[in-house]
Amino acid sequence: MIQAPDPIIFGERALCIEDVLALANRQAPSALQGDAEFRARIARGAQFLDSLLNKEGVIYGVTTGYGDSCVVAVPLEHVEALPQHLYTFHGCGLGKLLDAQATRAVLAARLQSLCQGVSGVRVELLERLQAFIDQDVLPLIPEEGSVGASGDLTPLSYVAATLSGERDVMFRGERRPASDVHRELGWTPLVLRPKEALALMNGTAVMTGIACLAFARADYLLQLATRITAMNVVALQGNPEHFDERLFAAKPHPGQMQVAAWLRQDLAIDAPTAPLHRLQDRYSLRCAPHVLGVLADSLNWLRSFIEIELNSANDNPIIDAEAERVLHGGHFYGGHIAFAMDSLKTLVANVADLLDRQLALLVDERYNHGLPSNLSGASAERAMLNHGFKAVQIGTSAWTAEALKTPCRPAYSRAPPNATIRTR
Repeated sequence: MIQAPDPIIFGERALCIEDVLALANRQAPSALQGDAEFRARIARGAQFLDSLLNKEGVIYGVTTGYGDSCVVAVPLEHVEALPQHLYTFHGCGLGKLLDAQATRAVLAARLQSLCQGVSGVRVELLERLQAFIDQDVLPLIPEEGSVGASGDLTPLSYVAATLSGERDVMFRGERRPASDVHRELGWTPLVLRPKEALALMNGTAVMTGIACLAFARADYLLQLATRITAMNVVALQGNPEHFDERLFAAKPHPGQMQVAAWLRQDLAIDAPTAPLHRLQDRYSLRCAPHVLGVLADSLNWLRSFIEIELNSANDNPIIDAEAERVLHGGHFYGGHIAFAMDSLKTLVANVADLLDRQLALLVDERYNHGLPSNLSGASAERAMLNHGFKAVQIGTSAWTAEALKTPCRPAYSRAPPNATIRTR
């Protein structure tokens, strides 16, 4: 009997990238931390916020406008209406919709951030967000419209709106009005309290959720590229001594040592081999552990950046109910995730370049050591008509060129003026 996976608990325990991946792929259930102490801590934040409102305290985004409108006071009689206005005017996302996997990752990232207990939201909001994940109610979130320097405001407005019974969701394979899905599930749409729309929207959940998925794909790519390299070494009669354990002990970057070890394992090398007539293979084989090793070594700090962001409170302001303080800051700034993803683009592009060069060796009879030209299986009398994998290699080079040009335009350093001068 297959044992059901344990639920992933949203709360005080830190989540890892693999937790988000499991939720994004519907491979594990989820639950909200249920102990009374956790629920009381969340409730204290919302209660403290209400007490400040009763004392007519000034709180950014609650009793003021947003961004550079923070100098505009909102009368107390209009404070309750502010959350709906916030998600409404941000309902202008652009581009294609996030797929189901990415949307689940976004919901998980937002819920985990709010569970840090310093965002001033009610327990009921956390419960409903967790119920969205559990019932697979997926807000339709446009891919574009966020600069990241002020949080993922516009994309996350679609989460806030659908929690309130507005806009559309994907539910059981159909696009449906959120209000209809609430009714079908027996839920009453939330009326967001002061600060709750801002807490949902003014954070980094979209970039963080997508970063978790990108990290997982890159980790898989590292292992796949290593296996492909081993196959190319066999096909091209390469020299396996390029991956000798003592050789890599002389330059002990852990990542390239790991890749070399994987190659030795795949090639069944457990002892030095006799020198071949060709002492050195071309770079794309001989230096494969060095190229792939950069990605392998980078995954550790990339994981750190992503998981710290995932388990952080990244909205503004922070509500410290224990000390009875409202802390205005800039935790919505997505610089760590943006820099990590720009770096990952460069790393993945280098892997693409390596594999493109390996394929170029395979199809070129000058370098493939006796394999047919373009790997064509045609008979000699028809060889001039059959070009085999020639066009495949050209297509691979085209994709590689596209990958290599994107790192020249990093997103991290391109926060536009509207983001850098604002006070959000």
